[in-house]
Amino acid sequence: MNILGISAFYHDSAACLVQDGKIISAAQEERFTRKKHDYNFPLNSIKFCLDYSGIDSSKIDLIAFYDKPFLKFERLLETYITFAPLGIRSFIKAMPLWIKQKLWMKDYIQKELNYRGKIIFTEHHESHAASAFYPSPFNEAAILTMDGVGEWTTTSFGIGKSNEIELLEEIKFPHSLGLLYSAFTYYTGFKVNSGEYKVMGLAPYGTPKYKKLILDELIDVKEDGSFKMNMKYFDYCAGLTMTNEKFNKLFGGKPRKPESKLTQKEMDLACSLQEVTEEIVLKIGNYVFQQTGMKNLTLAGGVALNCVANGRLLREGKFEKIWIQPAAGDAGGALGAALAGWYKYFNNSRKVNEKNDAQLGSYLGPEFNDEMILDFLNKDGIVYHKLDEKEIPNITADLIAQEKVIGWFQGRMEFGPRALGARSIIGDARSPKMQSTMNLKIKFRESFRPFAPSVLAEKASDYFDITSESPYMLVVANVKKEKRKLMSEKEQKLFGIEKLNVLRSDIPAVTHVDYSARIQTVHKETNPLFHEMISKLDEKHNCAVVINTSFNVRGEPIVCTPEDAYKCFMRTDMDCLIIGNYLLNKNEQKKNENDSDWKKEFTLD
Repeated sequence: MNILGISAFYHDSAACLVQDGKIISAAQEERFTRKKHDYNFPLNSIKFCLDYSGIDSSKIDLIAFYDKPFLKFERLLETYITFAPLGIRSFIKAMPLWIKQKLWMKDYIQKELNYRGKIIFTEHHESHAASAFYPSPFNEAAILTMDGVGEWTTTSFGIGKSNEIELLEEIKFPHSLGLLYSAFTYYTGFKVNSGEYKVMGLAPYGTPKYKKLILDELIDVKEDGSFKMNMKYFDYCAGLTMTNEKFNKLFGGKPRKPESKLTQKEMDLACSLQEVTEEIVLKIGNYVFQQTGMKNLTLAGGVALNCVANGRLLREGKFEKIWIQPAAGDAGGALGAALAGWYKYFNNSRKVNEKNDAQLGSYLGPEFNDEMILDFLNKDGIVYHKLDEKEIPNITADLIAQEKVIGWFQGRMEFGPRALGARSIIGDARSPKMQSTMNLKIKFRESFRPFAPSVLAEKASDYFDITSESPYMLVVANVKKEKRKLMSEKEQKLFGIEKLNVLRSDIPAVTHVDYSARIQTVHKETNPLFHEMISKLDEKHNCAVVINTSFNVRGEPIVCTPEDAYKCFMRTDMDCLIIGNYLLNKNEQKKNENDSDWKKEFTLD
């Protein structure tokens, strides 16, 4: 039985194919179109999912769409009427797409896919809940979903048992933790639905000087974690921006202009917001534990990508184990909808492997065999060295120890926003200069941004204060004290961005200014080659950690194809590209004038 899940028309459109209850393939549309957070109908993703299994639309037994368009339209209309005439500009801008496409979703899907079978529409937070619980390694667990907004719901919790999900309580629009975070993302000069993780990364450079103001004026938080926002400060219900003049007055000025210099104010705002977010998540988590009596928790929704809050929930909350959907945002809704079709619509039984989840490491995207890679390399006359697969871990480990920056393109592309050792840029975590080099010369992005460590799962607790697995880079933990370096009195007094260049630990390239790190534990079962490579680095050079960032530059999606990888390699200061069984050295490649012109667009001060 083939079930196709689809999410589309908001941001991060995606498709997923579930066969007989097993997740076979899943991918975001942005990876194919090269438009970051592409919201268009995911024709390319659907084609990949069907092609990967060798089927066409006539073989699909059910299509599951990730939300209910009519309910969402009802919310838009009610909101516009409530705030009329203030929302007229926003209303006029939104309506054409609704009238043309969104209200006729069933017809649209049938026409685009030449499909005449059954189509179901799951509620948005039901899709999130299904994506959190069904792939988890738990037979029963509490479920918590938090995002900007679905149809009406912004936060919900419930219980999953065997193949059943029951959502118990919810918070509704316009009160939204996700939209509060997005409001500050906008105000601090970053892009909404894209730059929220930048705000999270900026937070440790600041102090929580605005925390009390946020809690006094913007959001009323109860002991159970429920909250109500003061809508007089926000514009997202009626206008085209997230915040308004009253918000500006409250925080002493207009929003920062994108790309302008970051000041201490933005750092303090980020820190204050992050602390408020963590406290709300902790309170909600404790309430959910109290109400459900479950020892395990599963999470999804965009707020579940806040790995700092996840880390605190794991350390300070009451749940024994937590599992987070790696594609926690809207892309994961396609996966959740498909699984809801299998378990809820068809009422199939569910078997759980408590040792391994059903997400398969989230390596669910396209893969390219050596023949396909070789065809591309030869077609473009690219200089390469053929390696035996057994040589790759050894050679890569030595290159990393030489402080080379390496593009790593292996196996199936990851599903979700994180690079997990399939489409990654990797380097030496011990290098004091690696963070700066990667930010400015490879990623062309803000210098304050931290990088994540990938560490052998069996050695994670040697480096970090973590006792659980974190295969999807969704939990933050601190670097162990014995790995830290003592700071001088002068260094301890540094403030804001001045903290950036202090050598903090034995693995400085992955140690944030507050000694934290967003960890990926690497497992032999899900990514044997990546695991073997880091094992060789440990064996030969005494380090079981590499710096791992997504294989892309700022403003572009993670690379999908060999051609994408080569272009990114040539347009940055990466030293080597290891693509399948082929090694490419930068100094052996033909220079292209277009590459340097392209780089100028991304150069930051």
